Amino acid sequence: MGRGLSGPRGGPYLGTMRLKMCSIHVQDPAAAHTFYTETLGFETLMAMPEYNLFIIKDPGADQGSVGLLLEPSDNPIGSSYMNAVHDAGLPAIVFGVPDVRAEYERLVKAGVNFKSEPAEDPSGISAVFDDGCGNFIQLHQD
Repeated sequence: MGRGLSGPRGGPYLGTMRLKMCSIHVQDPAAAHTFYTETLGFETLMAMPEYNLFIIKDPGADQGSVGLLLEPSDNPIGSSYMNAVHDAGLPAIVFGVPDVRAEYERLVKAGVNFKSEPAEDPSGISAVFDDGCGNFIQLHQD
């Protein structure tokens, strides 16, 4: 499949693969869903509380957009991974925002705990906060 097809600028055909969904392990998917939608501002793509299944999406994105599965950490491997990443102080995921400093101020007022104030380095402006669900999240300025 894909033989004889050419891609952009006459190069090889690489298919039509796209990012559909990614996940982040959380201690309590329902509580994470509440935080990620009501505090951070994401929207629900799918919620099936009876199955402990919660998927969020970017605000204003259509139903075909990339989803973020708030993965239950009830699997010992998932739990170990989530805890090890958190214990190391590493962000589990990076969210883009137009203005990190403004988002920092908004979230601090909402009671979100940041590791430090926004800082600038060669990659841009960023800040890291604790989602209260087992993860550090990095905000990075678009």
